[in-house]
Amino acid sequence: MKLTTVTNVSVDGVMQGLGGPDEDRRGGFERGGWALPLFENDNEAATYLNEVYQRADAFLFGRQTYEIFAGSWGSWADPGNSPIWTALNTKPKYVASTTLSEPRWANTTVLSGDLAAAIGELKAKPAGELQVHGSGRLVRWLFDNHLVDEIILLTYPVVIGEGTRLFPDTGQDTALDLVESRVTRKGVTIQVYRPTGRPRYATATM
Repeated sequence: MKLTTVTNVSVDGVMQGLGGPDEDRRGGFERGGWALPLFENDNEAATYLNEVYQRADAFLFGRQTYEIFAGSWGSWADPGNSPIWTALNTKPKYVASTTLSEPRWANTTVLSGDLAAAIGELKAKPAGELQVHGSGRLVRWLFDNHLVDEIILLTYPVVIGEGTRLFPDTGQDTALDLVESRVTRKGVTIQVYRPTGRPRYATATM
């Protein structure tokens, strides 16, 4: 399976899901809920994200994001018209966690041993797409371990000024190939990248 990460980010790189202000207040973060108002007024972004979820064959989460999704999408009744709800509640879900022992969401498997090996087995399946939504720490680990095949960024026209950023100040360097790019009428930039190894650096100063 192809491993794809899907992330909502601000122009200054702050990541968050489509929840409200209390979605994730870790570290005293008080500027949550910035993505949802922009997303709700953007039919193009909503349509795109629905299509992304529809092509998922399985989902991989970090513990924190899994708990957020399980407490929302996993507890809501079927609205009957939500591709996101249908995908999340019918497809297999995997959680990278050493502390979660009894997942409350049906069709969930906890990956608590050799994570790289477990994900390698999933990726070795002949077809399909394994999607990672949110899950910042997991995404950075996957990126550092060269397990990401495709990166989808939905960049919203806003600067948050604080919060968890998708990529830290220091980390591995990676070149990316832009394979798709579009801008919605509301100003959300959708970009799809594929990692292509290390970047090339200039060898002399002009």
